[in-house]
Parts: sequence; structure tokens; C-alpha cells
Amino acid sequence: MKFELSRLTGRLLAAVVCSTLLTGSALAGELDVFAGKKGKIDIAGGTAHIPVMKEAAKRVMQTSREIRISVAAGGSGVGVQKVGEGLVDIGNTGRPLSDEEVAKYGLKSFAFAIDGVAATVHPKNPVGNLTAAQVQDIFAGKIGNWKAVGGRDAAIHLYTRDEASGTREVFWEKLLKKGTIAANANVVASNGAMKSALASDQDAIGYVSIGHIDETIKAPTLDGIAPTQDNARTGKYPIVRKLYMNTKGEPHGLTADFIKYILGPDGKQITAGAGYLPL
Repeated sequence: MKFELSRLTGRLLAAVVCSTLLTGSALAGELDVFAGKKGKIDIAGGTAHIPVMKEAAKRVMQTSREIRISVAAGGSGVGVQKVGEGLVDIGNTGRPLSDEEVAKYGLKSFAFAIDGVAATVHPKNPVGNLTAAQVQDIFAGKIGNWKAVGGRDAAIHLYTRDEASGTREVFWEKLLKKGTIAANANVVASNGAMKSALASDQDAIGYVSIGHIDETIKAPTLDGIAPTQDNARTGKYPIVRKLYMNTKGEPHGLTADFIKYILGPDGKQITAGAGYLPL
């Protein structure tokens, strides 16, 4: 009996070791394409992409010390402009390219994730649900006090993004229905800056990529639907968009390798770890 248990234990350990080696080999295999290569990749644009790009860049640069990858923000509009003018190799957008952008710059798009955009507030804000109509009226300046939507008697402080932001465009088109955003709204430059602003202002409301929601901010349900990635994936939560990498013409060399890495199994794991739904 002891002999049989010993044999069984040995087989289980061997299976675990084999599985671990195969997993490690598979992940290493995806990075092997970068081994021994040199060069640089410059990336700029949408801020929702940054956690994925930075983690992938770190892994690639650990594989080869002769590769340098820079990741900058700026918003989707900046991503389009910089890649179109040849200033970066990859321009990230949180929205599809327009026909005019494709025609002007000859850009190619590579979607890699699905993300949602949600109205967000300070975590101590007692408002737990907002209707789409209430959000529209708040951002238009028609509702200016939290008391009107079940909150405390306090003025609402609006925060928005600049017009180069893909996050703003999706929020404005899909939730605000291209309605007015009040002129007194505070403008912030990124998802990270929006989170910081909301976390420090108890009467604030803004919006961020769902992948950026954490304990520092709160996302009320929208018409009773929680703005989660699972609800975005099933279509239950409607304010969704794809995240894109864009290049000027067909990518080649290190840039092509990096895009393939993001789209591969390891890249999908990085994307999911950042809170997005990999495509």
C-alpha cells in the first residue's frame, strides 16, 4: 500500500513539474522572438492602454537589453497624430480610426481588447445608482446638486477629458448621446489624472475606463447595471469600446513582433491582468 501511494505521489509530482516546465516554455517561447535583437519602439496615445503596454514592454526588454521601448500618453488624438507623422511606431486609440484619419495617414489598426467606460465618483458618495438621463443632465449642467439624485446637499463638481481622449469620445457618444458638457467642467489629461481628481473631491463626478476602477473611486450602477467587464463582455453594460494599436502602413521588424506579442497568449494574459477583456 505504501509502495502504491509512493508511486502515485511520484506521478503527481512529475505531472506538476512537467506542466510547470511546459507553461514556462510556452511563455518563454513567445518572448524568444526578441532574443538577440536590438532597436527601439516608441508608443504614444490612449491612456487606457498604458498598463498593458508597459507590462509587455518590461517583459520584452528583460528578454533583450538591446531593445528599448518607450510608452507615453497624450490621448487617442495624439496617438493618431504622432503615428501618422512618423513620430512614434505605435499610436494607441480607445476608439476606431475615422475614414479621414485612415486616408490622411495610411494607418492600420489592430484591436486587442474590449473595455467599458463608466461614470465615477468619490468612494464616500452615497449615490449608488444613476440613470442615463441623470448622467446626461449632470454633465450638461442641468442638475447641479447631489441632492437631486439622492445624494447629500452639495454642489456637483464636474470633471471631463479633453477632446483628444478616446475615453471622452466613447462616453460622450454612447452615454451622453453627443449632448452638451457644461463649460465649467474641470478638464484632466488622463484616466490616471481623473482617478486622482475624483479620489480627492467628495463632490466630484467624472468617468474612466472600467479597467482603471479600483478602491480609490466608485462607479455607481447605470440604470441598475453594474459597469463591470463581465457585463461589458455580455453586452449588458452598453458603454463599451475596443482598444486599438495603430501603425503607419503595415508594421514590420520589432514593431510587428511587439504587436504579435500583445495579440498572442502572453499578451492576452497581460491584457486580462490589467482589467480588460482580450480579443
